[in-house]
Amino acid sequence: MSRTELSAGFLYPGYSAEDDYPAIEAALGDVRLPVVHTLMREDAHRVDALLDVGGPDVLAAGAGKLRETGAAAAVWACTSGSFVFGWEGAEQQVAGVARAAGMPASSTSFAFVNAARALGLTRVAVAATYPEDVAEKFGDFLARAGVTVVSLSCKGIVTAAEVGTLGREEVLAFVAANDHPDAEAVLVPDTALHTVSWLDELEARVGKPVLTANQVSVWEGLRLASGESPSGGFRPRTGFGRLFAAPVPEAAPGRPAWRL
Repeated sequence: MSRTELSAGFLYPGYSAEDDYPAIEAALGDVRLPVVHTLMREDAHRVDALLDVGGPDVLAAGAGKLRETGAAAAVWACTSGSFVFGWEGAEQQVAGVARAAGMPASSTSFAFVNAARALGLTRVAVAATYPEDVAEKFGDFLARAGVTVVSLSCKGIVTAAEVGTLGREEVLAFVAANDHPDAEAVLVPDTALHTVSWLDELEARVGKPVLTANQVSVWEGLRLASGESPSGGFRPRTGFGRLFAAPVPEAAPGRPAWRL
């Protein structure tokens, strides 16, 4: 790894859109984004299955492997497998990953919150691939952070495997159809959904910021890794939406690593 190269690692459940990570790594050119796949006993966007996917035993095993990659920060790259635990449970989850990995840690759910705060967003539309009962828990999580969900739309897909098959036209249409005139941005949870190759297209289609799960996960990981790097932080980039084009805030001293 070169002196200026940042490395953030990701715990990713199963297999669906994990190729978003090497795609953004290749496009950025000077970062490393190693991915460790964690156990998924059942592929289901159902609360009980998601509690198992994000369980402490599963994440500790993955975090131990992530420690070996040389990454400087860890992100649990699963939105539903973090927000389903509620705010306090998600805090405990991240703390467990940090202990097991031996590095600063966060999760995709907190990444969405931090990304919204970094862009000054307070009112958002949510375009969720999940069934309604799961999507509502994401809305509750955002509300806990002071982000108002002005509209919540659900595609009702039960498995990550099916979400991972959605292509460019389907994703663009889905996000555009579920924007809302009162929303300052559209949030698209689910790391099983491919999005990073189409971020600028998505924002052009709706005319406002679009935050997607794999996008905010990478942003959060590089933000945390920047705080651990003696060679400087992660600089703004084009090609990955307004989030990556904006100045990247560092983790505040004295606060948990995931919290701005």
